[in-house]
Amino acid sequence: MHIEIDEHAGFCFGVVKAIGAAEDALAREGSLYCLGDIVHNSAEVDRLETKGLTVIDHEELRRLQGCKVLIRAHGEPPETYCTATERGIELIDATCPIVLALQQRIRQGYEEMKAVGGQIVIFGKPGHAEVTGLNGQTDNTALIVSRPDELDGIDFSRPVRLYSQTTKSREDYRQLIANIEGRLQPQADFVAFDTICNRVANRAKELEEFARSVDVLLFVAGAHSSNGHYLYEYCRKVQPKTYLIGSAAEVQPEWIAGAQRVGISGATSTPRWLMEEVREMLKK
Repeated sequence: MHIEIDEHAGFCFGVVKAIGAAEDALAREGSLYCLGDIVHNSAEVDRLETKGLTVIDHEELRRLQGCKVLIRAHGEPPETYCTATERGIELIDATCPIVLALQQRIRQGYEEMKAVGGQIVIFGKPGHAEVTGLNGQTDNTALIVSRPDELDGIDFSRPVRLYSQTTKSREDYRQLIANIEGRLQPQADFVAFDTICNRVANRAKELEEFARSVDVLLFVAGAHSSNGHYLYEYCRKVQPKTYLIGSAAEVQPEWIAGAQRVGISGATSTPRWLMEEVREMLKK
């Protein structure tokens, strides 16, 4: 049996930056707070917790005083920064540069739409950390749309500015744009911005080629990774023998029985070391 790890799999730049910032702070201080899971992968979160990282939520943030808190790659809404200032908290801001640029674009679009009675629409997963941060740029007034056919909340007679969460499917986003354009009234001003991360968009094509090259694909991703579930479903369309796992312990022997080539891949939130653990288990 030949076992191969997808060379393109693993952390994206934003996650690498955030984890590097956390490890640097932990090496200096021995402890650090992080607002939310630093990455949507429980194994990596557990690894960093053993080094002194403590994950907190927004309620706990409001009770802290005079400490250091990491902002993860997903970004945060403006009120988080206000809370930190009020509580004397030093923020280590590891917001992904792509997410940060998107936040700024949405803020600008929001100010423009306020002036003309328009609306901001964000294509994303409600409650997702990145989407919460993006919506914060609109004073939490944006319409969050999770599917291309979810259009009921849009007023097609008013101006619309459309943005996407950086990790959404480009195909679904195109469909949403087409659906909105098909229902707009003639006087409505509509602009859709290309805000999907190229790393995510290109990843699907790379993964398709990898999935076609193996007999069985083990896709490693955290239970709460939006990117992981999207890419896993994409793989299944190409290679029906694709299995979603969170760790090596979840692999079932019957999945790989008789396979000549077994591939291992993962989400942009999946650490390389976790995929290597799967490989070592298969070798044994």
